[in-house]
Amino acid sequence: MGFARFMASPAGRILRIVVGLVLVWYGFNGLGGGWGIALAAFGVIAVIAGTFNLCLIAGLIGAPFRGRDVLKAP
Repeated sequence: MGFARFMASPAGRILRIVVGLVLVWYGFNGLGGGWGIALAAFGVIAVIAGTFNLCLIAGLIGAPFRGRDVLKAP
């Protein structure tokens, strides 16, 4: 649950947004083609998740989907 708490914190959210933007940039400017579009799409998902404080792998790590619920959990 420590990882989920970090990702729900402001630093974790900023990290997801920055990494997502880097993936979008690299997908379009570094790779190009089909793989670049796929990487950019993954980056957009990371940006959206960071912006709205959502944990997309919550089911795999046993954490709540919404970040605010993670911070409330015992």
